[in-house]
Amino acid sequence: MISTKHVAALLGFAFAAAWIGFNFGYALLCLAAAGAFYLVGSFFEGDLDLVELQERFQQREGPQPAAQRSGARPRVQ
Repeated sequence: MISTKHVAALLGFAFAAAWIGFNFGYALLCLAAAGAFYLVGSFFEGDLDLVELQERFQQREGPQPAAQRSGARPRVQ
């Protein structure tokens, strides 16, 4: 069975081969295209929920407490 480590190793090998065979810019272009086609495939298989992604990355509206805006953690006593 192929694990995530095997896929990552294969992707690393393909990236290095593209870098050596072409140049760094083309290798990055191949990597970006692979990521884009992975997202398209995930969308058509139903694994990618665009509404959920939009909600996750959309900025929340309304006032936030100062501790949340500054990134500070609330103190627990």
